[in-house]
Amino acid sequence: MLLTDDQISSYKELGYLFIENAFDSNEVAKMNKELPSLYNLDRPEIQKEKDGKTIRTIFAAQNLNSIYSDVSRHPRIVNPTKQLLGGDVYIHQFKINAKAAFDGDLWQWHQDYGTWKNDDGMPEGLALNVGLFLDDVTQFNGPLNLIPRSHRDGYIDSSHDVTTTSYPLWTINNETISNLVEKGGIIAPSGKAGSIIFFDSSLVHGSPSNMSPWDRTIVYISLNRTSNHITKFDRPEYVAHRDFTPISCVNDDCLK
Repeated sequence: MLLTDDQISSYKELGYLFIENAFDSNEVAKMNKELPSLYNLDRPEIQKEKDGKTIRTIFAAQNLNSIYSDVSRHPRIVNPTKQLLGGDVYIHQFKINAKAAFDGDLWQWHQDYGTWKNDDGMPEGLALNVGLFLDDVTQFNGPLNLIPRSHRDGYIDSSHDVTTTSYPLWTINNETISNLVEKGGIIAPSGKAGSIIFFDSSLVHGSPSNMSPWDRTIVYISLNRTSNHITKFDRPEYVAHRDFTPISCVNDDCLK
């Protein structure tokens, strides 16, 4: 899968690109089949919500499971990213965000580049996220909220929030969010499992808690230009990877 010139232009303008049905139902089923065994692992990569029992995030799942290893190197993810970032890329972070029905907590307003700059020493915002829906995402089950065009001014000053949720995050204050929303609005892409969204590492985003009876699981693969690799190594390697080797893609039919 390669992006058209119009898709690339739209991504650069808005800061995101949503593609429905990038993976079919059989491929999604194969990915979902692996989740219970990952959730049951007793490892530091498995992060819980504040209740101490609900899964929040599985870090570095590509190192724990062969199916997700293939997902991390899939050409439908890697090749469009190389187009958007203009060069070879490596995996900076891989996580499965399991926003469980009823108990999945919020993610505050933030830029991912804010965390990567402050915690990992990433030189520039030459990175992006690919979100792959493993469940249908609706307006009810905690969809990803994006502020279009909020990436265009680059890094926004943020503060380290270590209390709101179980995961520390560099977050943006309410006044700044209000100003950004006044200019760009808020969108919340929804769609069937198998859809993917590419979004700039400086795009401001967050998501509400999941009060619905439906899970909302999304795989997030954070890809960075190899020339822009991180320079600080304070966080665990399963959170901020240190292998800057350009990704070699697997075959497109690897999940069939």
